[in-house]
Amino acid sequence: MRLKEIDLKKQERRITESIQLPNPVGKAIKVCFIAAGDLAVRAKSAGADLILSREDLDRLGREKKEARKIAREYDHFVSEAPLMPLVGKTLGAILGPRGKMPIPVPPSAVVEDVLARQRGMIRIRVRDQPVVQCRVGTEDMPSEKIVQNVEAVVNAIEGKLERGMGNIGTVLIKTTMGPPVKIPLSKA
Repeated sequence: MRLKEIDLKKQERRITESIQLPNPVGKAIKVCFIAAGDLAVRAKSAGADLILSREDLDRLGREKKEARKIAREYDHFVSEAPLMPLVGKTLGAILGPRGKMPIPVPPSAVVEDVLARQRGMIRIRVRDQPVVQCRVGTEDMPSEKIVQNVEAVVNAIEGKLERGMGNIGTVLIKTTMGPPVKIPLSKA
C-alpha cells in the first residue's frame, strides 16, 4: 500500500499498528510468553512457543547476543503485567526499536485466548517511507479470505490516516515472486 500526502518527518504521523486479521495468514506465528508461576505453567500447556521466567530475563539482560536472537526469532511477545518493569529494563532496548514490546496481560488471563489473538495479528510499521507492506495470506488460500484480510488492513490503516482513503494512493497485492496486481479502491 502506497500512502500519499503524508509527512513522515513528524513523529505523530508515523504508524505502528497491530492488526487482527479475520483469517490466519498461513505462516506459523511464534509467540514468546514472559511469565512466572501458574501463568507460566498455563502458557506452556496452552502451546506458547517460548516461556521466559524472571531468571531468564535477568540472564538475557547480561547476554545481549542471545536476547537479540530471541527478538529476531519470535513474532510477538506477551508478558505478565507485574514483570513488565523488568522486561523494559532488560529487553526494552532490544524489543522497543523492533516494535515488539510485550503486550501486558494480568496473571488471571485466559492464556489460550491471548495466544490465539496474537497468532492472528500482523504488525504494521510506517516510518521513513510512505509504504505499508505485510503478509495477508498465501497463494493457496481462497480469494475470499485474502480479500477479507486485505480489507481489514486497509480499514485499520485508513482509520490512522488524517484524510482516511484520501491518503491512500495505491494498493497492490502480489505473491513473493509474482507480478503485482492493483486493487481498485472505492473512494466512498
